Amino acid sequence: MALPVLAFGCDGCNYGLRPTPPPVADAPSAEVALAGAKVMIGAGDIAECGKSDDERTSVLVDSVLRANAAASVETVVFTLGDHAYPEASPRYLSRCFTPSWGDTSKLIMRSIRPSIGNHDFQAERGAPYYRYFGERAGPAGKGYYSYQVGDWHVIVLNSELAVDGLVGERREQEEWLRADVTKNRRLCTLAYFHKPLFSSSWRRGSPAVERLWAILYASDVELILNGHDHKYERFAPQTPAGAPDSVKGIEQIIVGTGGSDLTGFKSVFGFRSASLASNSVVRIEGHFGVLIITLGSDQYRTAFLATDGRVWDRNGRKCR
Repeated sequence: MALPVLAFGCDGCNYGLRPTPPPVADAPSAEVALAGAKVMIGAGDIAECGKSDDERTSVLVDSVLRANAAASVETVVFTLGDHAYPEASPRYLSRCFTPSWGDTSKLIMRSIRPSIGNHDFQAERGAPYYRYFGERAGPAGKGYYSYQVGDWHVIVLNSELAVDGLVGERREQEEWLRADVTKNRRLCTLAYFHKPLFSSSWRRGSPAVERLWAILYASDVELILNGHDHKYERFAPQTPAGAPDSVKGIEQIIVGTGGSDLTGFKSVFGFRSASLASNSVVRIEGHFGVLIITLGSDQYRTAFLATDGRVWDRNGRKCR
């Protein structure tokens, strides 16, 4: 498999509906990187004991890290929650996550910046998760923090507080978020957290995170990344209410393809969702993989890279 590249183009990005598209290219190494760009790579919904797909995605991530290290390109690993199944207890983290993404012979843990998911949170409200990742997961017990990647500001949120947290916890995170975006005004900002607001899966998204979306939208955030649904889905820029908005709207991408069993767009009973979510432009099921984001000074490019080495979706956009 050819090593993945540092950046991916988006000539005439098409927002027409297309389910499970053919791969964009078999040779991504032919792409040209943005000058001075930084890179982020990751996925969510990762490790199940007895399965090998999380090992395949970890090898993919590690290969990108090694290639970029050789080229002196700063690269950060992000995770979109649910690191171990059925829960992120010490037992399942050590037995399931550690042999793949947590393997210290790989470079992943040196640059990982995780976000907490519901399967992480359900184990003692995330206590083993916070111990496992330490300071890289932000303040223990919070699950939200921010950091810089080049010219970009990156925000990590705890969607479990929005869904299952106490009222005081929800308000505290929202107040922190407002202060953070005010303090860290940048041309380009992205955010990631586990549960999506919009989805074409049987779950249809999590309305509880709309308040977080509203703050991010008002702050001109470009991109939101999520997991939770075990498939890949990309949405055209939209408002928190789901209205198309090519000027100020946020692009949302679900990348729940890190290794846990894929569910695609079917329910647990095998039935497809009754309808597609509004503004869904690309839907890919049946492929484990990771998202590569190339962060330029005033733009970004994304590519969904499957474990078969093929790029199945590309996109890109200027920061506003």
